Amino acid sequence: MRLWSLHPSILDRAALVACWREGLLAQKVLAGGTKGYTRHPQLQRFQQVEDPPAAIGHFLQALQAEATARGYRFDSTRIARPDAGCPGIPVTSGQLGYELAHLRRKVAERAPLWLPRLPEVAAPAPSFVEVPGGIEGWERP
Repeated sequence: MRLWSLHPSILDRAALVACWREGLLAQKVLAGGTKGYTRHPQLQRFQQVEDPPAAIGHFLQALQAEATARGYRFDSTRIARPDAGCPGIPVTSGQLGYELAHLRRKVAERAPLWLPRLPEVAAPAPSFVEVPGGIEGWERP
């Protein structure tokens, strides 16, 4: 499961689609709708906020908005809490840098024409707020 902390606008098609699919799975897990993935490390940051279903809803809404802007059809009715706000989940600058490097490696293999669209410094997705620090403790480098 890769729930990108990066702004959806820099994700290539494969990363955006996979993040949407995995975000929907995360939504189901956070709502208690499945027994699997309940201890997945990337869910920790959503589980630590006051309203995890709202946080994942906000995250999914940003992905859906980016997909719509690109002409993709991500079904917004699948978002349980589409109008939810999010207090700004902290994500470290080190995590953002790690994810950008990871995305860069993936894009170099599967969509090299997308590489020029990747920034030098990563911006966080709308659900996150950048804070100083290294790679997150839940990451598996």
